[in-house]
Amino acid sequence: MVLPLEFTAPIISPSSPDSPTSPLVLSSPPVPVPPERLSVAAPPELSRAFVTNISSTVTTVTPKTNTAVINITLQEECTSQTSGGCFQNLLEQIENITAQVLPLNTVTNILTVAFNTSEKILESLSSTKPSELASYGNRMLKTSEKLISTLVKPTVTSDNVSFTLATVEGQVFMVGPNVTLNKIPQLDTTNSSVDIDLIGIAKNNNERSAAVAFMSYSTMENLLKPDFFNTSNDTVKTMMSTVISATLPKTNNTKLTKPVNFTFRHIREFDPTSSLSCVYWNISEWIVDGCSVLKTNSSYTVCSCVHLSTFALIMQTSRPPESSQLLELLNLVCVIVGLVFFSLALLTFALCQWSSRVNNVARINICISLLLAHLLFLLTQQFLNIIRPQQVLCAVISGLLHFLFLSGFVWMFIEAVMLFICVKNLSQISSKKREVLSSGFLCVIGYLIALVVVCVSVGLVPEGYGSERCWIKIDKGFIWSFLGPVCVILASNTLLFIKIFISLNSTLKSLNAEVSQMKQTKIMVFKTLAQFVVLGCPWILGFFTNGRKELEILFLILNSQQGTFIFLIYCVLNNEVWQQYKKFFRCLCCIKQH
Repeated sequence: MVLPLEFTAPIISPSSPDSPTSPLVLSSPPVPVPPERLSVAAPPELSRAFVTNISSTVTTVTPKTNTAVINITLQEECTSQTSGGCFQNLLEQIENITAQVLPLNTVTNILTVAFNTSEKILESLSSTKPSELASYGNRMLKTSEKLISTLVKPTVTSDNVSFTLATVEGQVFMVGPNVTLNKIPQLDTTNSSVDIDLIGIAKNNNERSAAVAFMSYSTMENLLKPDFFNTSNDTVKTMMSTVISATLPKTNNTKLTKPVNFTFRHIREFDPTSSLSCVYWNISEWIVDGCSVLKTNSSYTVCSCVHLSTFALIMQTSRPPESSQLLELLNLVCVIVGLVFFSLALLTFALCQWSSRVNNVARINICISLLLAHLLFLLTQQFLNIIRPQQVLCAVISGLLHFLFLSGFVWMFIEAVMLFICVKNLSQISSKKREVLSSGFLCVIGYLIALVVVCVSVGLVPEGYGSERCWIKIDKGFIWSFLGPVCVILASNTLLFIKIFISLNSTLKSLNAEVSQMKQTKIMVFKTLAQFVVLGCPWILGFFTNGRKELEILFLILNSQQGTFIFLIYCVLNNEVWQQYKKFFRCLCCIKQH
């Protein structure tokens, strides 16, 4: 059983033998379309996915227009699971279309069916051979270029046609013998554009006419992969642009009068240490012959080519050395250990009895913010291959990470201020202070500041979220929406820590012997130094690593273990909490014995 996809197309016949327009011939004579042929006996869900019925008559330059049916069929088994055979059969039917001119809606509907089918192939074939992918890609390019050429029709001056689909965009510009333009406008799609001297090409043709077809494919890189770019050095290849195609359909003399310039918008984060190559597709591989990079920045690259074909922009980066892989493993282990101690600290704060004079609100919220931030970041990196294609989800995750990390830093600043007041007064915060710094008031400060920064960032640069690793993009200095507040907080916390250290040192010297016995000096010194980590001061190391592995490892260990230091200072080394731990473990042992 087959499901028909019926498209009506005009057959243009001249009104007289002297008509300047040659007759266009289809493979079958023009026949009327009976009303019953416009309905397809298929389930609704299949009809929506695979069946398109269009009946229209398009008026062209010549007065006489007939209508014929282009009948494309999909086998029933192809609707549930698309195979390579189904795909090849569909493309063969499209290639067998002999109509020279088709209406725009017919072309777009056929393109939609073809690209939907190719996407289903990629979903159903998990381990397709590279040669098969290249073959599918070549067939799709041939089919697309054939269909877009049917949008070219005779014109006296100039004309253009454009369309935008989910997976492909296209523009066709035509000039005739009486064109009044000195230069055709730039042909633009969402992520690319082309500048071509079509007027000069038309002058080199006897008919004094020419046409250019420009297409941009958003999913073609899944077939024509960047790894098909063979180079002598072993590098990681990344597709930095959509795949584009430029042709001169129905133009006899296709020789270019001057090089063609293509502008590619980077669809992924640009690595300044990488190299960019303007490449074109040659049957089974990407090559650079005849193409070069004119100029580039972090967002765009302009390529110049002396021929037309299918083009793309590929970025090459050095493969990470083994030391980088060990660093990633160390990062994974350290973050997991940090998450465990964040959780233990939160359980201790929640279950143990604390003195009414102790205000743990800042420490609890540091643990909550950083626990959620590190956990979300860890999960994102582990499932990056799944998350990254979902651009909206990736942007939402990066915005949430921005908020969680910023709120963590704000809570570090609040903790530094409260600790400074505590040491300055040689006691816990007074009752009057506690009224001013109530838990509710601190929560508003701790989360509202971070929320305001993120909202302002989204309002000013909404496209700043969702980098290649689902973090903040570094383009246009947007990373400073995070680094700016962090730098201010780190500088403030470092100054406060120095003042706390000086004040505490002078206080310890002035204590009498009785107090000195109550507070062991070594423990006090350790707690003071550990506060340096709790307050986030080691994050300053991130500005000075510059690829130095020693500093990177130190930065990684210290900043992933903030939860560990909080647990040690406020739980393990707190005598009251330690006594409650002992009581809990004794009860646990008694229960096991009974």
